[in-house]
Amino acid sequence: MSDKLTLIVGATTNPSRYAYFAASRLSEAGVDFIPIGIKKGEVFGKEILDLRSKPDLKDIHTITMYIGPVHQAEWMDYLISLQPKRIIFNPGTENPAFFSAARAKGIEVLPACTLVMLSSNQY
Repeated sequence: MSDKLTLIVGATTNPSRYAYFAASRLSEAGVDFIPIGIKKGEVFGKEILDLRSKPDLKDIHTITMYIGPVHQAEWMDYLISLQPKRIIFNPGTENPAFFSAARAKGIEVLPACTLVMLSSNQY
C-alpha cells in the first residue's frame, strides 16, 4: 500500500481531531503520508508542513481533506497543481466547486471517509 503517498490537508497534533486519527491509521497501515496545515508540530515522526508556503511536492497519490469548504478556496489551485490521482473529501469537507475543478483536471473525487476506507480495505 505504500505507493499511495497521501497528503493530509489540515494536519494537527491534536489527538481529538480526525486529521490526527487519519495520520495514526495511515501510519499503522504502512501508507506513507505528508502532513500539511497551518498548525506547527509533528505527527508520528513527521513535521507538519506549512500550507501557507505551498511547498513543491511530488508524487502525491491521494489528498485527504480535513479543512472545511470555507477555508478551501485559497488552497484549491495549489492542491490541484500537485496532480494527485484522487482527493478524498472527508465528511464536512465536501465542496462542489472543488469537485468540479478537480474532475476537470482528471482527478478522481471521492466524498468518503479516509478512516472507513482504511478499516474496510478500500484505501
